[in-house]
Amino acid sequence: MAGSRLPRRLFLQGVAAVFMFAFASLYTQIPGLYGPEGILPARKTLRPQGKGRWQQLWETPTLLWEAPRLGLDTAQGLELLSLLGALLALGALLLSPLRHPVVYLLLWAAYLSACQVGQVFLYFQWDSLLLETGFLAVLVAPLRPASHRKQAPQGGRAGALPHEDLPFWLVRWLLFRLMFASGVVKLTSRCPAWWGLTALTYHYETQCLPTPAAWFAHHLPVWLHKLSVVATFLIEIAVPPLFFAPIRRLRLAAFYSQVLLQVLIIITGNYNFFNLMTLVLTTALLDDQHLAAEPGHGSRKKTTTSWPKALLATLSLLLELAVYGLLACGTVRYFGLEVDWQQRTIHSRTTFTFHQFSQWLKTLTLPTVWLGVASLAWELLSALWRWTQVRGWLRKFSAAVKLSLVSTATVALFLISLVPYSYVEPGTHGRLWTGAHRLFGAVEHLQLANSYGLFRRMTGLGGRPEVVLEGSYDGHHWTEIEFMYKPGNLSRPPPVVVPHQPRLDWQMWFAALGPHTHSPWFTSLVLRLLQGKEPVIRLIQSQVAKYPFHKGPPTYIRAQRYKYWFSQPGEQGQWWRRQWVEEFFPPVSLGDPTLETLLRQFGLQDKSPPRARSANSTLAQALHWTRTQLSPLEAPALLWGLLVAIGAVRVVQALLAPWSLRSSPLAPASREKRRPAPHKDSGAASEQATPAPNPCTSSSRTARRKK
Repeated sequence: MAGSRLPRRLFLQGVAAVFMFAFASLYTQIPGLYGPEGILPARKTLRPQGKGRWQQLWETPTLLWEAPRLGLDTAQGLELLSLLGALLALGALLLSPLRHPVVYLLLWAAYLSACQVGQVFLYFQWDSLLLETGFLAVLVAPLRPASHRKQAPQGGRAGALPHEDLPFWLVRWLLFRLMFASGVVKLTSRCPAWWGLTALTYHYETQCLPTPAAWFAHHLPVWLHKLSVVATFLIEIAVPPLFFAPIRRLRLAAFYSQVLLQVLIIITGNYNFFNLMTLVLTTALLDDQHLAAEPGHGSRKKTTTSWPKALLATLSLLLELAVYGLLACGTVRYFGLEVDWQQRTIHSRTTFTFHQFSQWLKTLTLPTVWLGVASLAWELLSALWRWTQVRGWLRKFSAAVKLSLVSTATVALFLISLVPYSYVEPGTHGRLWTGAHRLFGAVEHLQLANSYGLFRRMTGLGGRPEVVLEGSYDGHHWTEIEFMYKPGNLSRPPPVVVPHQPRLDWQMWFAALGPHTHSPWFTSLVLRLLQGKEPVIRLIQSQVAKYPFHKGPPTYIRAQRYKYWFSQPGEQGQWWRRQWVEEFFPPVSLGDPTLETLLRQFGLQDKSPPRARSANSTLAQALHWTRTQLSPLEAPALLWGLLVAIGAVRVVQALLAPWSLRSSPLAPASREKRRPAPHKDSGAASEQATPAPNPCTSSSRTARRKK
């Protein structure tokens, strides 16, 4: 089996990049979301209960308990955590010595701390996915860089340790759980759009934040939309078991299918860092051989192989073709694919019932668990075999200790993950080992394993619901309050904001799906706009001058519910069309009995003012100065600027790499070793300098003759 050194390095760099984007995106929104004048002040979430310090930290695991010791309030502590997290992640992305377990543990702890006070604005599946992936990065990251390790024994992988591949297998298992559950829930939800294969005729238009490309995708032929849904089910349900296939070409085919799906989602929708995180997880399907990490692999001359190897290669090819044929036949049968040559279309329909799918799911879910057990057992046996190849009793003992610890952690995390994974099928959930349930219950609040299921139901089948805020000074003439990212102005094109997540805009999309009482935070938003709080206004318009009430807060605020649709081709200057549906939130003003009742009902009244903190402390002043310098930048521009800066640093590193190699004090010696010399000791010297992977080379024969 090929090694995973380079995929692990890509994984660690990818996790660092996603952490950087997540922290930077959150930092730009903290004052408006969680500040003392924000929508949901973070200080209300951390109330000392008179418990011990460590018990309090275990029950609510957040480093923000220590903010008062630094002279900061909770929101300022959150700003500090976000800044430090972004900088630390940037360092891990650019500098290999910082890709250390301690660094990833700090990143995980910082983001978990933010999620503990994030409330509804941090209750997204990708936040849980980032936490789970970040913790796996703690186990995947090496304690020492590979360059500091001694050469592996002949026949082994250079610098490889027996336990290294075990935690990386958990990344593959997480990817399987994410994709398989996301495909299954689309059918278990009984959503008519998914069952009728028409989901994508609505998706591009009704998703939270579409991109301009979504408008063009929306107007593709219906038969192509239905065929795309079939492909989605194939990629999310049928392909994930191939993640554990013993044939690497099947794993690589699964890898490219997942990449294709995620890239198409990125092009047509603004899903912040979620798709980037999924792409990072797909690195677990790669190996060093595929990424050309093994030097000279492609140029190696073909040699005759023994008949057992040739037979095995033939059987592998036949099995691979059988898998492709089975997938193709199953797709044609269960989705009734028929080619209409006259109209040049492909017709598709579901040919199975919900009852049949439920029975299939009951039959298959438990075997997928055993598939994971078998794959993990193989990884454990492979690690044990690699341990037997370690030479020297001291190294063998050290490797045994590391292998034991990592194996225990890997098995424990696998058992924990079985509980949320089994939610897709209640029968399997009830048959799980009770020890797994107890273990999961003990660490559930740390979010080490989570359940997933994206796009469970398709919303907006009769039109995209959208809430439009309006303000007025006299209660008669109303002006719309336009958000930067969500649909509003009919002539404004959809934005591209990846990898930024405007969390208020996202929650506005969820709020439009029901009455305002299902979104208590909306009442607080109305209150802050009536008060004219600038941090909240900046969530709506980063340039306050563009806010229609920047000269003075409105006297009245109300909200209307509309239905939006993409414009038709040929409508010049229009991206959207809309129709008024109903009043979403009644007109209110400060002191209005309706507003006061809602604030009291949802517990949003400020009964206790924030405790005064010393604004003259060096740390508080530094945070204020940093905020002042960065506030003129829009969040997407800030994140894109980080991306450009990283690219520039990478280019400089690539240009300086040859120079640093030449200027290295070891460079002359290494060049001397590589230079062929005709002297009588040249054979022995070359044998000492390079391990010579092929013992039949001429230099090796010469060395043996001279000996």
